[in-house]
Amino acid sequence: MNLLSLLYFVLILGAIVLVHEFGHFIFSKLFGVYVYEFSIGMGPKIFHFKKKGGETEYCIRAIPIGGFVSLAGEDADDNTKIDKKRMLYSKPVWQRLIIMIAGATFNFLFAFVIIFVSALIYGSISTKPVVANVSEGYPAYTAGIKEGDTIVSINKQRVSSWSEVQLYIQASKGEQLNIVLKDKSGTKREVTLIPDKVEDEEGNVGYVVGIGLDTTVKRGFIVSLKNAAETTASLYKLMLTTLKELVTGKFGVKDLSGPVGIYSVVDSQSKKGFESILSLVAYLSMNVGVINLIPFPAFDGGRVLFLIIEKIRRKPIKAKTEGMINSIGFILLMLLMVFVTISDIVKLF
Repeated sequence: MNLLSLLYFVLILGAIVLVHEFGHFIFSKLFGVYVYEFSIGMGPKIFHFKKKGGETEYCIRAIPIGGFVSLAGEDADDNTKIDKKRMLYSKPVWQRLIIMIAGATFNFLFAFVIIFVSALIYGSISTKPVVANVSEGYPAYTAGIKEGDTIVSINKQRVSSWSEVQLYIQASKGEQLNIVLKDKSGTKREVTLIPDKVEDEEGNVGYVVGIGLDTTVKRGFIVSLKNAAETTASLYKLMLTTLKELVTGKFGVKDLSGPVGIYSVVDSQSKKGFESILSLVAYLSMNVGVINLIPFPAFDGGRVLFLIIEKIRRKPIKAKTEGMINSIGFILLMLLMVFVTISDIVKLF
């Protein structure tokens, strides 16, 4: 195990979780909710601090995965001797909604800042799906794709970045792709092709069509700001597209990665330099933000869904019912995590 990669792994996950939980924490404080604990990591405490006379205990726990903010009144049956006005459940729905989505929002902002800083330091390349080169002998060349063509859609799904283009090519699993192109004059045309299957030295299978993007590096404050906005937006859309592909079966559970898989990626990216590490941090931060907004029990999105239902019904869901649903969701997530972790370990060997 590479100690530097392990350090990167701990720091990356720690930073992403810290940012996420700080979003929940700061808005809870702003709205006057009593905060019991702000914790990074899971498992037993290895460090904790509580200001004399303060209300919040700050902790670092042994397992550097995950974290949480413990709020008074998260459950309607919280019977601690805290002023009821400071209980989460006593706050207006709009305040609770902001507290729930603040974690993911901070993850998106963190990704934006990381991409912006990286672009300032190393420069940036365009995210637009404009074909810069076409390799002879590959499907794209045979299909008539030309340099300067802009990819508009793939299989009737609009694309706005190279990340989406790559995702749809991999999701094709070697099946035919219908690609709509727009040439330099603005004229649209459609081509069909079947990606070539490739396999690397480690046995990983992928698909290629033989096109490349423009790798011209651009620099400057405004350029970096614009690139950060475009890249953040494209990553957000990429995450949503990936979720859609999972739901439709284009990707399966075996394509997911857990802590072991993330460590493997961190290890490989660390060998490419710090710029690759920054890109990975931004990607993972966006990933955490989007996943947490999924309306599934135990996620922030699940709590948001309960708040929407409460607003429609004009009364909250029973605490026992909500607690039971969240518990079932948590158990299912843990089972998925175990399966994905086992799959990651198998992939290593």
